[in-house]
Amino acid sequence: MENFNNSNEAAQRSELHKKIWSIADNVRGAVDGWDFKQYILGILFYRFISENITEFFNKAEKEAGNEEFDYADISDEDANKYFRPNTVEDKGFFILPSQLFINVVKNAKDNQNLNTDLAAIFKDIEASAVGFSSEADIKGLFEDLDTTSSRIGGTVAEKNKRLTDILTGIASINFKDFKNNDIDAFGDAYEYLISNYASNAGKSGGEFFTPQSVSKLLARLVVEGQSNINKVYDPTCGSGSLLLQMKKQFDENIIEEGFYGQEINMTNFNLARMNMFLHNINYNNFSIKRGDTLLNPLHKEEKPFDAIVSNPPYSIKWIGDDDPTLINDDRFAPAGKLAPKSYADYAFILHSLNHLSSKGRAAIVCFPGIFYRKGAEQTIRKYLVDNNFVDCVIQLPENLFFGTSIATCILVLAKNKISNQVLFIDASKEFKKETNNNILEEKNILNIIEEFKNREGIQYFSRYVDNSEIEENDYNLSVSTYVEKEDTREIIDIKVLNKEIEETVKKIDNLRASINEIVKELEDE
Repeated sequence: MENFNNSNEAAQRSELHKKIWSIADNVRGAVDGWDFKQYILGILFYRFISENITEFFNKAEKEAGNEEFDYADISDEDANKYFRPNTVEDKGFFILPSQLFINVVKNAKDNQNLNTDLAAIFKDIEASAVGFSSEADIKGLFEDLDTTSSRIGGTVAEKNKRLTDILTGIASINFKDFKNNDIDAFGDAYEYLISNYASNAGKSGGEFFTPQSVSKLLARLVVEGQSNINKVYDPTCGSGSLLLQMKKQFDENIIEEGFYGQEINMTNFNLARMNMFLHNINYNNFSIKRGDTLLNPLHKEEKPFDAIVSNPPYSIKWIGDDDPTLINDDRFAPAGKLAPKSYADYAFILHSLNHLSSKGRAAIVCFPGIFYRKGAEQTIRKYLVDNNFVDCVIQLPENLFFGTSIATCILVLAKNKISNQVLFIDASKEFKKETNNNILEEKNILNIIEEFKNREGIQYFSRYVDNSEIEENDYNLSVSTYVEKEDTREIIDIKVLNKEIEETVKKIDNLRASINEIVKELEDE
């Protein structure tokens, strides 16, 4: 078995990808890749929570002096009697020893009821939280992991064979301690599967995840200069990668009250909650809710957030002014105009601004068109600039996101600015080229963060611009309007060029004269 803990990040990621793909190879053709990723990730999650609860009990028993104890070895009867009480309040769920991943894998190959046994186990795990405060966080977690579906086989034997392949494949990966790995194993597995399957499934990759290098940049932008923040929020959280990057970057009590997110897609909603548990964020430290953020915001009663990170869907349609009540919504009313029906981008931006605290900062990945289009979007930009909410606009390199080569931007909003200026950064050349996509390396992220912090203004890279100049430019917020591009064309000295031409003409004249002379001599003969 491969040990992830003792190797570097690149080796860990490569080993994980190899393992995940070998599992995929075993069931290739049986299940559509897009659906199949739910089985890989769902069973990966099942393994994690099994090991997590086992470690929880084993640690307590060993501290009590019972060195030889292993929760996986005791009877279900003893587990119910001695270990179930108070566990759901602590962990949010309960799993019997017979239902643990390790015990199911042992007999998977010979278990003719494997598919229905797994379905029952997943149902029981969800049911364990009913009536407890974790119920909403556990309910429906395994909804996409239907082990009885015809998608994974026409017969029970076929289903069981494929489930066994997945179980034994995931069992063979030696993760050791998930949270201490150099890589985000679950996030990496998720991103890897999507990047391999998305194009074939006709899905937009950008809709489902934010690459980890971009997530790192967003996290550092919102926390730069802050010693602590109350909580972090992502209004379109997908599988939770942006929220988790905040945890990964700033785990030393900087985030005081936890992680909040909303997601409209059921599969991603389930993945986001799984992802929280997988990263040891207990149910009482996160609030992931499902619903339409624009029409049914579910965190309005929360006090405002000090940090918001978001990669909302680009230029999607929404109801807009077809719903006359929305212009009175306290998120949209101050701007005086609703985002156009064909482009909901500024609806998401104004939603984030509304949820931002007076000391907070929001970093939002945006489609570049929103920074220069006219009409309602220009009116909203005017509102944002005139009220001094726009802190920074960063032009990112192209081809960072799977599924789109477009060079996106980051809009940074703040409510506590002390100057009437906006920082523009052209980071379009800050990347490392990889096989499929460009990535931001650590040095690229540092270059951006350093300038975000120092605001020095670096030729061809950044410029600190007065709001009045932005007004003169009709509230255009495109980085290219303010940061001059370096002209990499060769500079030609016209005097030197003329001299070279003159010398060349002389050489040609001399050569022609010589040729004429040779020809004349030949004719004379």
